[in-house]
Amino acid sequence: MMYDVVVIGSGLGGLVCARQLAKEGRSVLVLERQVQPGGCLQSYRRGDVEFDTGLHYVGGLAEGQSLHEAFEQLGLMQLPWVRLDADGFDQVTIGNQTFPLAEGFDHFASVLGEYFPQEKTALRQYVDMLRHLPPMEDIVEVNAYDWLSSLFHDPLLINVLSAAAMKMELRRESLPLFNFAHSMSSYIQSSWRLKGGGNMIIDSLVNDIKSFGGEVVCRAEVEELVEQDGRIVAAKCPDDRTYEGCVFISDVHPQLTFGWLKVSRIMKGIFRRRINALENTFGMFTASLVLKPNVLPYFNHNKYVYRKANVWTFHEDINDVGGVMVSCRVPESGNYTRQIDLLTPMPWTLCKDWEDTLVGRRGDIYEQQKQRMANECIRLAERVIPGLQDMVENVTPHSDHRSEKCYTSTPLTWRDYTLSPCGSAFGIRKDCRQSLITMLSPKTPIPNLFLTGQSLVLHGLEGVTMTAFKTLETIKNEKF
Repeated sequence: MMYDVVVIGSGLGGLVCARQLAKEGRSVLVLERQVQPGGCLQSYRRGDVEFDTGLHYVGGLAEGQSLHEAFEQLGLMQLPWVRLDADGFDQVTIGNQTFPLAEGFDHFASVLGEYFPQEKTALRQYVDMLRHLPPMEDIVEVNAYDWLSSLFHDPLLINVLSAAAMKMELRRESLPLFNFAHSMSSYIQSSWRLKGGGNMIIDSLVNDIKSFGGEVVCRAEVEELVEQDGRIVAAKCPDDRTYEGCVFISDVHPQLTFGWLKVSRIMKGIFRRRINALENTFGMFTASLVLKPNVLPYFNHNKYVYRKANVWTFHEDINDVGGVMVSCRVPESGNYTRQIDLLTPMPWTLCKDWEDTLVGRRGDIYEQQKQRMANECIRLAERVIPGLQDMVENVTPHSDHRSEKCYTSTPLTWRDYTLSPCGSAFGIRKDCRQSLITMLSPKTPIPNLFLTGQSLVLHGLEGVTMTAFKTLETIKNEKF
């Protein structure tokens, strides 16, 4: 069968593209290498407990805000979203001080202004920029850290404003103001959690794709894109399955996507080398904790905890967990949570010794390293949740050896699941000094091959969603 559109990869970007094209009446096929769709939004289960992978909260969902219209179009506003605390959707702890990040631009500036009265004017200028985001071309070559340093005089305030940006890679020398501002703006507008797992988003999109006549095929790992007469004509899988199409969209990392073109007269070597030379962002370590019943009341915000005021550089110390994000799952019922996620950056250098190993076969040293990092994350989180270690449920509470319900993942986990090089959490690293090179277009040198996903321009739920709509607009303009 010849499909109008073949989408490779079922992360958020791929599913958004597939849903919208199927809704327009196109014949759409989604190919996913794993046993179920979802990419980084997928949830997983351990016993009777469900955990999220990449979804912890999202910004800008209220009516008139940055993501509302897109999610309305996608049928996702009907999901059970829970709005986080207006007076502090994020709580930032640096050393022994805690600062609330409040919802709403004026409220945000007013609350922080009470902690930094000498910076009130600068805070108003800051939120005015976030409220009226400049065009991409005006700020993509502006260094985020330099811009913040030119606006604010207090280094502690710069750290506070940047602390919740652990959901991107903070690099003083390269992070564009465009990426920093877009991420921070949406969360300040309003921040939300799902009451339930990220699979709710995936299930909604997949069900819509199927209801519009599209197909989603799992266990279909693409190994080659076949080019003929300067166009992609088919995607081949290792078991000789071949899927033909008129248009192909890849939601897989660009370096892998272009690697599928074994023979091409269009894709020049210099282009391949340029893409392969692009650096990727770091990966993340996650410790997911199952708590004993009725020991920790649910808190309707995120906690960011740092040992020192070094938010932009703490990840460079590979021997110490210097910062952690604490995310609390909304309870199904009652006022107590049963799950906490702890997240911190983890450089590939800590994983490299096991890069050629398989899940479950990485040995005791690897397991010990994960346990060490989990313990450090817990100890740091205990600055804001005293006694957290003792709240963790035991697997075998009556045995001589305590075994806690703490489930960990590393960049190796992400790499093995998504194929993202080095387990990168946010895709290709954006660089204000090389914006034309690191900000990729949905278009490729092959006229009917398009890209989507977090490696193009923006990452995160908002960034990937908006990038998917940009991919759709690009395809429409090409008149396929």
